[in-house]
Amino acid sequence: MRTSLLRTALVAALLTLVPATASAAADRYVALGDSYSSGTGTRTYFDSTCQRSVYSYPYLLSQQRANTSLVFAACSGAKTGDVLSNQVSSLTSTTKIVTITIGGNDAGFSNVIKECAKPEWASICDTKVNEAQNYIRNTLPGQLNNVYTQIKNRSPTAKVVVLGYPRLFMGVDCNAGTYFDSDDMVMLNQTADLLNSTTSGRASAYGFTFKNPTTAFTGHAICSSTEWINGLSNPVGESYHPNRTGHSSGYLPLVRQVTG
Repeated sequence: MRTSLLRTALVAALLTLVPATASAAADRYVALGDSYSSGTGTRTYFDSTCQRSVYSYPYLLSQQRANTSLVFAACSGAKTGDVLSNQVSSLTSTTKIVTITIGGNDAGFSNVIKECAKPEWASICDTKVNEAQNYIRNTLPGQLNNVYTQIKNRSPTAKVVVLGYPRLFMGVDCNAGTYFDSDDMVMLNQTADLLNSTTSGRASAYGFTFKNPTTAFTGHAICSSTEWINGLSNPVGESYHPNRTGHSSGYLPLVRQVTG
């Protein structure tokens, strides 16, 4: 009799553990996007092709947020088309969190920066900035719609955090080998603002949360006393991207505000 009661109690105890074990499954977190999500600029990469870094905000979030499993799909150089072709397949109906930065490469922002870095006599900075801004206004919204539609369809219950791009400049160019004047820096910052406002509008239309990093990075631009963004660097691919502190103190807190 005592053995039977003990067996019954043991079975009941085991049955009560089943829901707890199932509920303990790690939250699936899929990080999509370009170099601002992969970690380019942090100078250390476990995947050199896509420049994915343990110092990137997606990796840091996965380590600091309890019970979180990262699927790291973001890749340096990615455009919206690359997200659709190579990254959204990582999304599932059980995905809990999605983050993404995308659009800067579509608008050719890195090439615009390179053009504006030239001496004035050799540069067509104004032309390139105007081309990028026209693209952001007229073409990028449709491309963002394509990406956001796929995210919404594939992971309909996920918390989706769309992140923008910081202003790069604070009015001073201290890097040898670049020739940004005050007008150049103002135009480039305005282009980042336009990219953010355009992205924010499309993200909102899909019910996603947009986080603008402009305020977080204020006081930490290129040539600030506490830089969170690299200026002209060696290798040059590290240039004009958030450094390790930019990810840990700039981007990560913005994502944590939404994901916990």
